[in-house]
Amino acid sequence: MIRTAAVTDVPVVHAMIRELAEYEKAPHEAVATEEQLRDALFGANPALFGLIAEDDTTGEPVGFAVWFLNFSTWRGTHGVYLEDLYVRPEARGGGHGKALLLELARIAVERGYSRMEWSVLDWNEPSINFYKSLGAVPMDGWSVYRLAGEALTAVGTR
Repeated sequence: MIRTAAVTDVPVVHAMIRELAEYEKAPHEAVATEEQLRDALFGANPALFGLIAEDDTTGEPVGFAVWFLNFSTWRGTHGVYLEDLYVRPEARGGGHGKALLLELARIAVERGYSRMEWSVLDWNEPSINFYKSLGAVPMDGWSVYRLAGEALTAVGTR
């Protein structure tokens, strides 16, 4: 049901990223190309890692998770930042999302990583409830900040 992403999965992962952007009401923000995704996952120095959820009957990809390493200076170990987790609507409820998270947690434990983190939109109650059912907790007292676009360019060219 869950396997490591292969280079041949790039087109379907790219399509599902677009579907996720639609679901999150931000399709205009998903501008990454298949080439960029291929390079990030399978280039000379991969910075992104991926898992694919397949339909048990057809073997067709129905979901994915992409993640990268972060580092905790307090714990002295790497952790996992889950960038995207997505299961196509017609496959939801089949255990694919849970299987993706369990496999990622297995990888983290096996490699000695100390934590997994991700962001979820405040209005996405189904996902929030799902994550809480697995024991995940919100990071109260912390806010995510982002420097991007013109602001990033302005700061980066000072």
